[in-house]
Amino acid sequence: MADEAIAKGDAAFSAGDFEEAIDQFTEAIKRAPTDHVVYSKRSAVHAVMGYHFEAVGDALKIIDLKPDLSEGYLLVGSALVGAGYFNTAIAFYKKGLELHPCNEALNTGLAEAEALAEQIQGFTGASTQSSSHFSFRSSSPELTASRLLFTFRLFSMPNLLEKLAEYPTTKEYIQQPDFLKMVKDVQENPSNLDLYVEDPRMMETFGVLIGLVGFPLELDSIPAHQKRKPEESEGARERRLRKAMAQIEKEEGNGAYKKKDFEKAIKHYDKALVLDDEDISFLTNRAAVHMEMGEYAECIRDCDKAVERGRELKSDFKMIARALTRKGTAFVKLAKVSKDYDAAIESFQKALIEHRNPDTIKKLNNAENAKKELEQQEYYDPKIADEEREKGNEFARQQKYPEAVEHYTEALRRNSKDLRV
Repeated sequence: MADEAIAKGDAAFSAGDFEEAIDQFTEAIKRAPTDHVVYSKRSAVHAVMGYHFEAVGDALKIIDLKPDLSEGYLLVGSALVGAGYFNTAIAFYKKGLELHPCNEALNTGLAEAEALAEQIQGFTGASTQSSSHFSFRSSSPELTASRLLFTFRLFSMPNLLEKLAEYPTTKEYIQQPDFLKMVKDVQENPSNLDLYVEDPRMMETFGVLIGLVGFPLELDSIPAHQKRKPEESEGARERRLRKAMAQIEKEEGNGAYKKKDFEKAIKHYDKALVLDDEDISFLTNRAAVHMEMGEYAECIRDCDKAVERGRELKSDFKMIARALTRKGTAFVKLAKVSKDYDAAIESFQKALIEHRNPDTIKKLNNAENAKKELEQQEYYDPKIADEEREKGNEFARQQKYPEAVEHYTEALRRNSKDLRV
């Protein structure tokens, strides 16, 4: 069973036996070739081992299987950054953000890739138009050779144009003369790929070709000391891997949540938090599960943690607003008397300071109306209303009209249905 191999792979990864983890995840893929989660796990392990091209291949398979998930774009971007393909990573991060604009991991990855691309540009003195997307000019000789050979292998595969013509996203490109010129230029000189990565057609083609190559077998001709030389420090690779694995746990938690398997979802979010405490979406997602389970106090605690941690990390204000809105919703669920709505209203108001979300505005209005309605119900007392009405009558007989109005008003507040007032 694939589950058994996955469990063994997880255990091997936890023990630091990455080669065994790769073997087990590969076995799981043989048994469940359409399970995107296994590709996620193997991609992440490839990345920490410095096998960045293999990591890209697995991550692209995730996009192929689940194009609407953020996970594939995140792992492709992370692996490309590890390989030094900073601006190509940026393109994939941005593609993921088109689908998931509030995804904090994608936003963080994009910011890191942009910062690295800027450093490379500053180092080489390149202009914006000619900056090295693939870092050919700024890397060590071995890594430059590896990337050049990798690009050459992609663009020199047999029947390249025929294969692109069969692929839905690239078949139109081969009818375009300027695209064909770009391809020919890269075939003749792989380093010229730097000149064309700003073109979205080239980014799409690059991704398609990686998928067509078939990792890792087609890379065997690249010398091991070139293709598998990590650029990052051990600590940086570990951090990147933990973040990637945390996102995998999050996606599994999201899947369990959709299936209403709440206990399983919480376990996955717990694991994600252990792996990466810099993504508050794990907390807000766990809070949502607690909400569904009717565990409102736990939901509020998670939301408070998310806000506190989010402010420490300077997280996206929309994420903080989401936590505050979810907290307010939990307070609404707990409300029994009118004053209980005060905490909910305060949370919604704080959320709107962070981000004016229409859904939060609606929740705030509903909470204020519910509070007002309860206040009227709590104040209703026909007996006191009769007493106030009689007092008003007495003051009216004495021609003390302001005092009479005051008591009549109180009588109406106590019983608005009393037509005698």
